[in-house]
Amino acid sequence: MNDFPEGNAIIYCEGAFGSPNGKTAHGLVRRTERYRVLSVVDSFNAGQDAGMLLDGKSNGVLIHESVSRAFEAAGNQPHPATHLVVGLAPDGGRLSHAARGHVMEAVRLGLNVDSGLHDFLSEDEEVAGLAARFGVTLRDVRKPPPRRDLHFFTGKIEEVGATRIALLGTDSAVGKRTTAWILLDALRAFGYRAELVGTGQTAWMQGARYGIILDSLVNDFVSGEIENAVWTAWKDQRPDVIVLEGQGSLMNPAYPGGFELLAAGRPQAVILQHAPARAEYDGFPGYPIHPLETQIKAVELLSGRPVAAVTINHEGLDRDRIPMVCEEITKRTGLPACDVLIQGAAVLVETLRPYLHKKREGPYHEG
Repeated sequence: MNDFPEGNAIIYCEGAFGSPNGKTAHGLVRRTERYRVLSVVDSFNAGQDAGMLLDGKSNGVLIHESVSRAFEAAGNQPHPATHLVVGLAPDGGRLSHAARGHVMEAVRLGLNVDSGLHDFLSEDEEVAGLAARFGVTLRDVRKPPPRRDLHFFTGKIEEVGATRIALLGTDSAVGKRTTAWILLDALRAFGYRAELVGTGQTAWMQGARYGIILDSLVNDFVSGEIENAVWTAWKDQRPDVIVLEGQGSLMNPAYPGGFELLAAGRPQAVILQHAPARAEYDGFPGYPIHPLETQIKAVELLSGRPVAAVTINHEGLDRDRIPMVCEEITKRTGLPACDVLIQGAAVLVETLRPYLHKKREGPYHEG
C-alpha cells in the first residue's frame, strides 16, 4: 500500500483556475490521496474558496495571489507546505516563462516540485541546479520510463476476469477523469470491488494505484502498457469492475485518444462524457465538435461494444436546465444521461448492472 499523503501541497494554477487549462488543479482540489492540499495559486481568483468556485461547495482551500503568499499562509496552519504541484494543463503541456519563474521561487522557499508538463524541470540546468542547492526534489511525472521497462501487447488482457468500463469523451478537458472517480466511488458504495486505471498525470497525482501516463509513451508500447496496467490491477486486487480513464477523444484534432483503450483494454461497455454547450473542440476555434450521435457510432464501430450511457459536463449550462438537457440527450440517443457532479452516479451503476459480474467474496483493499 502507498504511504499517503506524501506531503502538504500548494497547487500552482496561475491564470487558469476555473478554465479547461486548470483541469489538473481542479482534479487535485476535488480529490487526492497523494497530497494534503493546502491552497491554490491564481492571482485572477485570489481570495476565493477553490471548492466554491469549482462546484459551489466550500472546501476551505483558499486561492492566493502568489506562491510566496500561499507559502506564508501555510506557515500559520497545522501543516506547513512541503510541495508545489504544477496544476496547469496548457495546450501542448509546455511550461511558460512566467510559470518557470514561479517554480524557481518555490524552490528557493524550500518546496519540492511535482510537475506533469512536457517541459521537464529535472532537465532544466538552472532549475535543477537551484533544487540541488536548496535540497529539494523535482519530480517530472510525464517523464517516460526506460524503454526496457515498457510492455508490448501480449493478449494477457483475456485473463482479466473483471468487467472493464471505459470512460471516454467527445472532447479533451471534458471531465472524463472526474466522472471516472465518481463512478468508482458509486460502484464501491453499491458493494462492488472496483479499481481505477488512470491514464494521465493528474490521476497519478490523485493517487491512482494503477495506470500509465499515456501521452508520455512511445506509440509501440501504449497498448501493452494499458494491457499491463489493467492486468496488474486484476492480479493484485481481483476486483469486480475496472474503470478505465479516457484521454482526449477519438475525433479531437490535437488530442486524438481513446482507440488504444478500446483495442487493448477491451472494455465490455463505454460511458461517454460530453459537454452539450460546446460547439467547437477545446482550444481550436473553427473545428466544430462532431455530433454526439456520430461519436457514439464511432466508439461502437471501433470497439464492437455498446456505449451504455452519456454523462455530461455542465459548463455553459444553467443548473436548472441540466435535467432537461439530459432528457433531450436520452430522446436523441436512447441512452441514459446524467450529470454526476450534480446528480451522482447511481443511475450509471444501475445502467451497468447487465455488464457486471457477480460480486466476489474475499480480501480486498480499497485504494
